Amino acid sequence: MAFTATQIPDIGSLLPAMGYCDEQIHDLEQRINSSGCDAVVIDTPSDLMRVITLNKPATRVRYGIKEIGDANLEEVIDVFLEQVSA
Repeated sequence: MAFTATQIPDIGSLLPAMGYCDEQIHDLEQRINSSGCDAVVIDTPSDLMRVITLNKPATRVRYGIKEIGDANLEEVIDVFLEQVSA
C-alpha cells in the first residue's frame, strides 16, 4: 500500500485499495480501523465489505459514465495515448 501511495502523490486523505491478496486485505482493514475517520466510502469494483470487517460506518458507492457531447471516451483515450507516446 505504501508503494501505491507513492505513485499517487496528490491522493490527499484517500486510502488506495490496490490488490487483494490476503496480506493486502488485512493491511487495508487495519489502516481503515486505526484511522481517525468518521465513516468510510468504498468505491472499489469488488465489494470489500464481504472480505473486511470495519469498526466504523461504511457505505459502498457505484459510478458509471455517460458520454455527452461530440467526443466519446474511445476518442479521448486515443488522443491521450497519441500524446503520451509522441
